[in-house]
Amino acid sequence: MLSIKPKYVKEILSGAKQYEFRKQIFRNKSATPVFIYSSSPQKKIVTRFRVGKIVKGHPDYLWEQFWDVSGISEQEFFEYFSDRDTGYAIRIDELEPFPEPVDPYVVFERFVAPQSFCYVEYPVNRFDREEIPST
Repeated sequence: MLSIKPKYVKEILSGAKQYEFRKQIFRNKSATPVFIYSSSPQKKIVTRFRVGKIVKGHPDYLWEQFWDVSGISEQEFFEYFSDRDTGYAIRIDELEPFPEPVDPYVVFERFVAPQSFCYVEYPVNRFDREEIPST
């Protein structure tokens, strides 16, 4: 599960943001699906996706390659990576927005919002379109 600010979630859902940028990446690159938790003030799980291509590189390189599908301003991008020589661009594939945002406190016992990301185990059917608990 990735924690993403609501303004960037909006860009993902609109299709303008096709890559998620991270300073560090999860070790299990085959973990799928990935749920997007829209952080405060929404505090809901809003969609899931499959991890596509992951590109590691200097922030200058990442911006050069993905600026047009970044869904983020150049200033915000370089402020985020200001203290880093390396970053990651994660391709968002097979995006599946939920009809209604999901309250993670209903789905997961002892849910704690991830600072950046966390691994979650969930019953497969729990997030099927017909089984998504609404808020």
